[in-house]
Amino acid sequence: MNDIYKIASTDAGLSPEEIKDLLLKSLEGRDLHKVLILPPDFTRFHSNAGYITNVYYHVLTERGVEVDILPALGTHVPVSKSQWEAMIGDVPYERMLVHNWRTDVVKLGDIPAEFLSDITEGLWNEAISAEINKRIMDESYDLIISPGQVVPHEVIGMSNHAKNLFVGVGGSEMINKSHMVGAVYGMERMMGKDYTPVRKLFDYGLEHFLKDRPILFVLTVTTAPGGKIHTHGIFIGEGRDCLTEAVKLAQEKNIDFVEHGLKKCVVYLDPEEFKSTWLGNKAVYRTRMAMADGGELIILAPGVERFGEDDLVDKLIRKYGYRGRLNTLTQFRDPANEDLRANMGAAAHLIHGSSDGRFTITYAVKDITKEEIASVGFHPADYEEMARKYNPQTLQYGYNTVDGEEVYFIPNPALGLWINREKFNQD
Repeated sequence: MNDIYKIASTDAGLSPEEIKDLLLKSLEGRDLHKVLILPPDFTRFHSNAGYITNVYYHVLTERGVEVDILPALGTHVPVSKSQWEAMIGDVPYERMLVHNWRTDVVKLGDIPAEFLSDITEGLWNEAISAEINKRIMDESYDLIISPGQVVPHEVIGMSNHAKNLFVGVGGSEMINKSHMVGAVYGMERMMGKDYTPVRKLFDYGLEHFLKDRPILFVLTVTTAPGGKIHTHGIFIGEGRDCLTEAVKLAQEKNIDFVEHGLKKCVVYLDPEEFKSTWLGNKAVYRTRMAMADGGELIILAPGVERFGEDDLVDKLIRKYGYRGRLNTLTQFRDPANEDLRANMGAAAHLIHGSSDGRFTITYAVKDITKEEIASVGFHPADYEEMARKYNPQTLQYGYNTVDGEEVYFIPNPALGLWINREKFNQD
């Protein structure tokens, strides 16, 4: 199949009809009996992958094709029925399969230590096992469709493509070690870029272990001003080229330059999307390159009720806290801390979620005590009090003035990357 690309001619984005036409075109000439779709979970609601999954499901089932849907959860909690209905629509919830990253995987092979040392400039020197959900290797599937959004990402540089496989439906070693590779290499060296060490790691896995599987990538580039999804481009293909082209558009649409370091930045986390600091710390990842030294990042998080997505990770965050890269690496290298060493993804997350003391992070929540917030290294604040002062319903995206002070407001950190242009030009 030749790749199918379409970029919208206006900022309104592609219409549902235009998107459906492209999806239908991607199925032309295929004799299909059983298909597996791998949409992202609800944390990627604005990817428009829910609509894409819905279209594929109905078109295929009307042709008599059996369709299974396996959300690419990674380590996240399963998609609830209400989330499923909001994102994927009228597709029966019973068609959902749940990925268990600890038990549902098979090992495909090892990515060599020599390769990893080469791509990380010697910062990582051990092999990584490539593991993936066993259904990806089930030859009864004629086609595996992997829809999702390409957007700046703290672990890999730009999200999706093979990441949706090796992390979204991957196993514990690949998830943990790939996150740690990114943390050791340095997230600010990667965010918003293609061909990072972690991307090369997944490219290697795709080329060496999955080249014979019938995988179709359906990549979107979207923004969501006011919460309304605008799909600026769709890139459909079975190889690497569709990602390369999607990255170019995402760099244009999803990276926002601020003219100087932000002294005060307020980020709002939608309570339907963000329930944990594990997810909510996108507010830290995506703004850190825009924050001024000594600045304050205020995170309005009315739905955040825990730290980790599962009990083990929650326990690790409570124990070790967000205390900076060097502190976390010291704890990680201590043989006594077997729990952290066995969960590299959690260690990487702790590194990503800290400002390394360069700016303060204030978390305003409803359902975690101030003492608990402070215990993991954040500054606690009362949500209602902060929301009155920095009202997310009235603040405008970008620069605002509150009590005579310049405040930069971001209504959803998952949809972009913010960079200080002055520092970027110096670097």
